[in-house]
Amino acid sequence: MGRPVKHKEAKEMQKLIDAYFSECEVNDKPPTVAGLAYTLDLTRQGVLEYADKDEFSDTIKKAKLRIEANIEAGLMKGLNATGCIFNLKNNFGWKDKTELEHSGGIDLSGKTDAELQAIIDKG
Repeated sequence: MGRPVKHKEAKEMQKLIDAYFSECEVNDKPPTVAGLAYTLDLTRQGVLEYADKDEFSDTIKKAKLRIEANIEAGLMKGLNATGCIFNLKNNFGWKDKTELEHSGGIDLSGKTDAELQAIIDKG
């Protein structure tokens, strides 16, 4: 038996979320996942758990998307890029992507780690 749920209906939760975003706009504060969690009387983890519940999934995902869009816009406005990137990676699953180009005609697909290491060692 787990702890009792704090929110029973997505509509009621949505009212709190709308009030949170309105407050952010009026006070010229950026919306945050922590701020959303505080408004909903949840932890950050609690917000993620509600996102996994069918009834609340869209509600939470849309709220998080709105926060994510705001942070992404901050990057375009030249706000603290390091802070924005940190937030996007930790709260929204963004990742640095590294692409390697291979030239040399060697097919590396399906090779084991040992086979790849042998190719590297041959240099």
